[in-house]
Amino acid sequence: MKKPHFIKQSLKTVPILFLALNISLFVSCDKSESDQTVISTAITTAETPAASNSGLTAKTPSTFGDIGNGVNLQPSYYNGGNCDLGWNLMKQNTKIKTVRIEVEPGQETNAKRWISEAKANGFTVIVSYHKSSVLGSDNITELNAAATWWKNNYSYLGGNFIINLTNEWGSHNITPSAFASAYNAAITEVRKVYSGTIIIDIPGWGQETATAACAVKGCSTGQTKINDTKIILSAHIYPGAYNQAKGRYVNISDIDDLASSGRPCMIGEFGNSGGSGADWSSIVDYARNKGWTVLGWAWNGDGGSMNMITPQFQSFVNGSPKTYNKGSYFNIVYDKL
Repeated sequence: MKKPHFIKQSLKTVPILFLALNISLFVSCDKSESDQTVISTAITTAETPAASNSGLTAKTPSTFGDIGNGVNLQPSYYNGGNCDLGWNLMKQNTKIKTVRIEVEPGQETNAKRWISEAKANGFTVIVSYHKSSVLGSDNITELNAAATWWKNNYSYLGGNFIINLTNEWGSHNITPSAFASAYNAAITEVRKVYSGTIIIDIPGWGQETATAACAVKGCSTGQTKINDTKIILSAHIYPGAYNQAKGRYVNISDIDDLASSGRPCMIGEFGNSGGSGADWSSIVDYARNKGWTVLGWAWNGDGGSMNMITPQFQSFVNGSPKTYNKGSYFNIVYDKL
């Protein structure tokens, strides 16, 4: 039952070098610490909306206002991260309100520009720490490393965006208590520089809805729960999405299960490739109709077929934006937004 996640993760990881690394590791799918002045500034800016979503209804709420539907970008693995992100074409497609940008550690300088451009173009911005070699890991050291990275880099990256603490930490096997305990420690670290909504990818590559719900509400006596209430739980939905706790592929009932946590929820990624067994399209439609924000994978930066635009990310040249075109996959995502 692991194969669907193996396929999905291989497609989603970008360069060939990273594909080889992920296959071996997953078996499945000079920034100093901020001083008090910077902390104060970061916490203040965290509460200021980066872009207006006026007119949107029934979307996942955050401290930045309701989060509109949108797309994911993964530029870290192309042109050394010096990528032209295709903003001119994106702005022409007005159902895209939000961008989720995944940042590999070491790409902070490029990421600062990506984030600044996204804000300047009027998008709500979510930024996710994305260490490709440890996705699906239960290693608490890796989650703490993500939290420390945010403490050291949130202000440097410009602040005033929503933090997705890390991409897809936690395996299918992690318990609700272990997931909650690890996130409590990581969130405490991030809260030193950021007071806004934190997005948490649910475990099992974004598929273990029951585990995540229990990590929040508690499903056994004395169980550790996630203490922070300013969080959003984020599921990732692909054809191979498998709910190990339920012993089956993900279905629409899992959306209600995650909602039972009592916290806002969203679909942080969705796409049409990577295994089979889950009706990804119906699940995304159901979540969107419940008022959840949905973010398609991917505007660009996928290592397989799930790129909305062509060609692959081109090199950035200041003042000379590159030309992109819609690919055959474009409407598969866009029609869901």
